[in-house]
Amino acid sequence: MAASRPVIAVTTGEPAGIGPDIAIMLAARRGVWRGASLVLVGDAALLEMRARRLGLDPAEVLRGVEIGHVPLRARVRTGHLDPRNASYVLATLDAALAGCVGGEFAAMVTAPVHKGVINDAGVVFTGHTEYLAERTSAAHVVMLLIGAMARSAKAPGAVLRVALATTHLPLAQVPRAITPKSLEATLAVLQHDLRHKFGIAGPRILVAGLNPHAGESGHLGREEIDVIAPVIAGCRQAGMDVRGPLPADTLFTPGVLAGADAVLAMYHDQGLPVLKFATFGLGVNVTLGLPIIRTSVDHGTALDLAGSAVKARTADPGSLFAAFRLARELVGASAAARDVAPKRAPRRRAR
Repeated sequence: MAASRPVIAVTTGEPAGIGPDIAIMLAARRGVWRGASLVLVGDAALLEMRARRLGLDPAEVLRGVEIGHVPLRARVRTGHLDPRNASYVLATLDAALAGCVGGEFAAMVTAPVHKGVINDAGVVFTGHTEYLAERTSAAHVVMLLIGAMARSAKAPGAVLRVALATTHLPLAQVPRAITPKSLEATLAVLQHDLRHKFGIAGPRILVAGLNPHAGESGHLGREEIDVIAPVIAGCRQAGMDVRGPLPADTLFTPGVLAGADAVLAMYHDQGLPVLKFATFGLGVNVTLGLPIIRTSVDHGTALDLAGSAVKARTADPGSLFAAFRLARELVGASAAARDVAPKRAPRRRAR
């Protein structure tokens, strides 16, 4: 297979949820993955069954698609979580990751998983980001969400990028998790990957404060004074275009965002609700700091919409489509991905 046609693996996520359905929708929308080779990582029989439930002919919709077959551990009841299949979900991630690390895949795109049922199976799992970081021994990873904002006179077709200083933590644990060392590492990874993966020569990064009004000069908290502002000052001395800490309630306004390449929010629900509202469910999750390219959808498993032609078609697969497109763009910008020809997978089944 020519190196100019990258192989991109898509893990199909929680088998009882919407993941297999939107993976089938991606397979059916050939224009989305034109110029790349699509590999769906999951149980082959499950994907065929879900295609039929969507009213599609499996042989037709999976034509030209390859299946990285990972067998289910237990029979799936659509819409009903089963901890016995938690190991299956993790096995799909491991298979895609191994393919990326080994050069078989140029990138991996992940459909949603259900953190709760994986933990119910006895596996401590806080999310894709942390799991992939551990598996690759990455020194520091950063969750970045990207989406095209609604067009307006002030920001026609603007792209909003929101990175997180902390990810899947209880809110009470966030302040002590924001340390000078972790914040410096996060800004370094964000700066590096905006330059080297996204091709932005001089990234401009806006940093949110942790507290209301960015601490109100210490009256509403001292994290801005003691941690965030000194780190920003150090980054600026090192030549980075980093500004803040800025009050989060006014940071996400067109005037403040104008000219910014990314925003660093201090915690999950400070930045992501804004992005998801602004991008209408078409956002993409990118893990920065990994030795591979990984993108993902910005939504959950939607158990109530899975496995039905009527319900599943009301689910918008746009986030998965956008995640695939972005993965392909990032691969195209990578000299290593262009120069290394993919290997063949022994367990793939050509359709």
